[in-house]
Formats: sequence, C-alpha cells, structure tokens
Amino acid sequence: MAETTFSIENTLSNLQIDELNEMQKASLEANKTSNGVVLLANTGSGKTLAFLLPVTQLLEKNRPVTQALIIVPSRELALQIEQVFKKMGTGLKITCCYGGHKRETEENNLLQAPALIVGTPGRLADHIRRGNITTTHIETLVLDEFDKSLEEGFDEEMSFIISSLPALKKRILTSATEAVEVPEFVGLQEPVKINYLTGEQSPALAVQMVKSDDRDKAETLFRLICYLGNRSTIIFCNQREFVEQVNTFLKDKGIVSVFYHGAMEQRDREVALSKFRNGSSNVLVTTDLAARGLDIPNIRYIVHYQLPTSQESFTHRNGRTARMEASGTAILILAPHEYLPEYITPEPATIELPADAELPQKPGWTTFFIGAGKKDKVNKVDIVGFFTNKGQLKKEDIGLIEVKDFFSFVAIRKSKASHTLHTIKDEKIKNKKIKIDIAK
Repeated sequence: MAETTFSIENTLSNLQIDELNEMQKASLEANKTSNGVVLLANTGSGKTLAFLLPVTQLLEKNRPVTQALIIVPSRELALQIEQVFKKMGTGLKITCCYGGHKRETEENNLLQAPALIVGTPGRLADHIRRGNITTTHIETLVLDEFDKSLEEGFDEEMSFIISSLPALKKRILTSATEAVEVPEFVGLQEPVKINYLTGEQSPALAVQMVKSDDRDKAETLFRLICYLGNRSTIIFCNQREFVEQVNTFLKDKGIVSVFYHGAMEQRDREVALSKFRNGSSNVLVTTDLAARGLDIPNIRYIVHYQLPTSQESFTHRNGRTARMEASGTAILILAPHEYLPEYITPEPATIELPADAELPQKPGWTTFFIGAGKKDKVNKVDIVGFFTNKGQLKKEDIGLIEVKDFFSFVAIRKSKASHTLHTIKDEKIKNKKIKIDIAK
C-alpha cells in the first residue's frame, strides 16, 4: 500500500484527545476488513472522527488526485467536517462545496485536486456536471447522516453522484437513526453494521419542563432565560417566522440574542453563529436546522419553545448539549393546551419560575467584522498582531477569532470595543486598508 500521511497517535495529539472512544475503535476495526460499513451512533458521540480516521488512512500522500468524497445534508455539517479534518494535521488538502456562496471560489479550490472533498448533494452534483471534480480516482465514499439527506429529498443528486464514481470501492454510511432503508443506488453489499445507538439521551443530559399560563409562551420564555442566567442557550422553534418573532420579542425585553434559519443569507448566518460561538450573545433562536452539524462547545441549555415534531427531532435538538463529557439540560415549555410527548419518560421535573424576572448579565464580548480572510492571506496571527499593536489591546481582551475565505470575525472585550474601533480606524492590516466594523 502507498504511503499514508499520519499515525493515529499524531492525529489524536493534534486534536488534543487522549484516546478514542469505543465506537471510534469499532469503526476503525470494521473499516480494516470491510468495504461497506454502516455506523449508527447518537448525535454528539464523535461520529465525524469515527469515519475520518479510516478514510484518512486510505488517502495516499503523493497522489495529486481526489481520492475520497463525503456527502452531507447541510453546509454546516460540511464546514464542521472540514474543520475537524484540518485539525487532524494530515497535510492533505480538503475542499468544502455547498450552496449559498460563490461557486467560483470552489472552482478555484478544485483546480488543484484536493485529496478529500466534502459537500452537499446539489453543489457536488453541479461541480461534477461541469467537470470541476475529476471522479475517476475516488475510491472511498462517506454518506454522513444519510437519513437526513434522503429526508431532504436529495435522492436524485446522490444517485447521480454515486453513478459518477467508476472506481468506487469503499462505502461508509452514518446515521443517528436506525429506521432508514439504504437505497439501492448506494450499492452497499453485505455491510458491517456498527450500532452504538442507545435510544437514550446522554447520561449527562437532564430533562426538565416549565408550564406556561400563556398560549404563546413568550413571556414564560423570557422569564425562563432570566432564571437561567447568562449561560449558553439554544431556543428551538418549528418555523422560521417564529424564530424571528421570538428573537425580536427577546431583544425588545433586553435579552442579547441572535437568530438562525435556512432562509438567511450565508453571511448573516455566519455572523449569527460567530456571535453565539464567541459569547457576544448567549442566546441563539433557531429552527431544527441547528439540530445537526453545529458543533458549538459548552452549550448549557436547550429550550424547546415549540415542542419537537418527533422523537427523532427531540433527540437531535438535545444532541447540541451534553456532548462528549459535558453536562447539559433540555427544557420543554408547555402551554395550557399542550401535553408532554409520550416518548419523554419519566415525566421531567417542573421548574417553578420566580415571580420577578431579573435580566441576566449582558455578555462581555463584542464581535468585530473584518473584510479580509484566507483568500487575502490573512490569518489568526495577523489579526492578533493587528489588535495588540494598532488596537493597543492586551491578548486577554481578544476572544475567539474565526477566519473565513473573504472575511473574519474577532471577539473583543466589550468594555474596550468603542475605543479600539476609534484607535484602528485609519490603520492597515498587511499594508492594506480593510473594512473593520462591529458585526451587524
């Protein structure tokens, strides 16, 4: 076998992980002997690494061709996988392909064939049709959360993509639900099934409920957030219009919150998630779009403002908290006309909210938008250097930095934000005048 690029020990060291969990070990073993593996495991259990490790062991260092393809149902999941792969430190190129931003950016990234491509079905099929992706050497295919891709109606695109892979040998499918039948077009024959689905929530997850006197529950939600304090909280609604209504209501009440749903422009999504990730806002109001693929550490509370439409939805929403070793709490708000779904047993403890609501402490960070990113050869070190030198900030006044292709976000301590903005207004990054402002 040709030389691969890394040892598992080095990868774990790069990821700052002491050892693999049982499911990841089982995946590695199964993939050594089988070309068809179905991996079933709960959300938040480390599935991404469970398929990336065996895939990366098959990638050959000195072959300048695309050797593996990962198909995912959402851009967020694609970006998360790309992030994990880069942290693994293999030195191999990965390219992420998804709708909602310029195709030309991806076309440039595909000119030199990446060893690994991850993307959503529609955009990948488009690139294949246009001849931007050379499929002749792709031997490994991963369908991550394939149940969700089928549910979203991507059958046609997935069938086209798989039929365009003449050299395909290995197929790895992952899902957080067991009930889905694998379509014939996947070409899976006598797969090894690894089932780590417990059917239970993480033992670190507590489930509670709040009974609301109001039919629309908005006032109860506000009082609940005041009660929980300024901890990282995701509020789930079932429809986009509710997301925006709830977010506006909370803002009017003095809560710092952001919202996120599928109809937003890509950049607006990025701004919202960045503010939530870096602590500029502790409250994210969203649809089930955020129930998968968003890997944001240390989310303390999941609030089901509108009840989940199914047990699966309940499980996926709750999978955003109590991930790996952390603990978390899921809270259902029940209006007078609503009943606890029968799949939630035993009955959760009821939270009694105090009569007086006291606004939680405001977040201590502000997010700055920087109009330059990776494609402008700007990195995190440049940004830290700029804000410490030109902005006269100490390192502890600079929080999480995220560098995208054409722009970046940086969290700045709120007490220093307006002074910093004034100090840097005529300064340059890498000898270029770049737009820097507070992210809207």
